[in-house]
Amino acid sequence: MTTIGGLVFVLVCVFGSYLLSGGSMAPLIEALPFELLTIGGAAVGTFVMSNSMHDVKHTLGGFKKVLSGAAYKGSDYLELLSLLYYFVRLASTKGTMALEPHIEKPADSPAFAKFPKLLANHHVCDTICDYLRMVGMNADDPNQIEDLMGRELKKTLHEELHAAHAIQTMADGLPALGIVAAVLGVIKTMSHINEPPAVLGAMIGGALVGTFLGILLAYGMAGPVAARLKSVIEEEAKYFEVIRAVLVAHLHGNPPAVSVESGRKMAPNQFMPSFQELEQATQSLQI
Repeated sequence: MTTIGGLVFVLVCVFGSYLLSGGSMAPLIEALPFELLTIGGAAVGTFVMSNSMHDVKHTLGGFKKVLSGAAYKGSDYLELLSLLYYFVRLASTKGTMALEPHIEKPADSPAFAKFPKLLANHHVCDTICDYLRMVGMNADDPNQIEDLMGRELKKTLHEELHAAHAIQTMADGLPALGIVAAVLGVIKTMSHINEPPAVLGAMIGGALVGTFLGILLAYGMAGPVAARLKSVIEEEAKYFEVIRAVLVAHLHGNPPAVSVESGRKMAPNQFMPSFQELEQATQSLQI
């Protein structure tokens, strides 16, 4: 909602100041549809040209994140840490083979059943199960697991950030496309050079709308949207850093409480559960 509120505030300030200073909306309204078709159509066309269809769909899906924000809140981090505590304590007390029923069939796992939201998130569920499965296959070198998870998370983050980069690239090109629209307007004006000054003035004003619109779309809309999407994706990536921190700490031989404490410290400060909240949540779990 803050994104929509910010956009409304930008438009009110831009057009409000224009009207208060004595400007007329008539030239803008008259030229806007044609200039928007030129600039917006060219921007969409170049966007499709420079991205695969998968990336186009991925970017369109990113607009939902811009409006809703990061998918993971404080309760999600608490649930994740509680589930990881369950698994690392089970592995510490009963051995890694005790994890097999949970990671091979998560849908039938009593541990995952306690956290249906985590079970429904296939990306999170698969990440936990994949690396616990590797631990069960004697891949218990903490440095190796940390490096492997780090490279996978970096790859995933890079792929997710492509949507933000694509929108930012489009934003960078919008002012130039605005100039293209303005130049076309000037060409149109020059072809009517014999018209009276009042007519030429209106045509030049309409041409300048293209420059105005390109800059406004770039710095008032597309650029902020790309920045917001980038921050949301980076925030969501920290959720998986929590998983890495807990598993690596466990493989280093730390007690379960210390392992999940290592993961808690990786959560964003605004969503990080307190030590007491995590302790209370983990104590209620039955192993």
